[in-house]
Amino acid sequence: MRRLIAAALAAGLAASGCASGGGTSLLGEETLVAGVRPDLPGIGFRRPDGTFEGLDVDVSRYLAARMGKKVRFAPALARDRERLLRDGDVDMVLTFWLEPEWTQRLAFAGPYLLSYQDILIRDDERHVRGVRDLKGRRICAVTGSGAAEAVTVERQVPAVPVGARSYDECMTMLGDGRIDAITTNDTILAGLKARQGAGFRLLNSRFGERRTGIAIRKGDPDGCEALNKAITQMYQDGTMATLMRKWFGTSGLDLSDLEVPQFEGCL
Repeated sequence: MRRLIAAALAAGLAASGCASGGGTSLLGEETLVAGVRPDLPGIGFRRPDGTFEGLDVDVSRYLAARMGKKVRFAPALARDRERLLRDGDVDMVLTFWLEPEWTQRLAFAGPYLLSYQDILIRDDERHVRGVRDLKGRRICAVTGSGAAEAVTVERQVPAVPVGARSYDECMTMLGDGRIDAITTNDTILAGLKARQGAGFRLLNSRFGERRTGIAIRKGDPDGCEALNKAITQMYQDGTMATLMRKWFGTSGLDLSDLEVPQFEGCL
């Protein structure tokens, strides 16, 4: 009898989405745990009091509300995000490029944002005008990001990657001359520049489209489809345009073309 009761309880927990490890569907969770970057001003940034702000925070709140869920946030640095998902510490991770390397191991909703790779330099730098000018230059390589490889491998520009744990560290190194440039999503760079103020310049070189999605664990097509439906609503009701203006309206980023991205499909 005890075994029957225990089995029934375990089945009930799994059906309700409360099983340990977070292996059930997003639809079974009352509160979604969103992994957001703590080091990207304008995207995901942890304030001194421990709370989070940025585009990804606002997007997560909107999507969760559309799905009838609550949401709480956990820091997810680039190097940690896959482990956090695998271990069940988070239910979804935002600001994740949709690349074959990742789609083999994770499922993705979206993309929820189309952006381009760009370059941030010091304001007094006059010799770097585009990605080809990074030849022989020191560029920041954040652990787990892949942005530096998009220059050195995808475009075969022989830049010199310099390792960093976060984009805050990249900004410090750019400011004191240890590196010559930071390259990644234009929205990330716009947020860094807006926070830092004078002394840095965004090139607007836009040398590669980046489809930014929401990573979730594999085996949850219903949760993925629910996120995609909410993303569509976010664009159609004007919320995404409002949020982009809120976080990047003063950065010089081109915000004139904001349409629902073409989704990858849920598997």
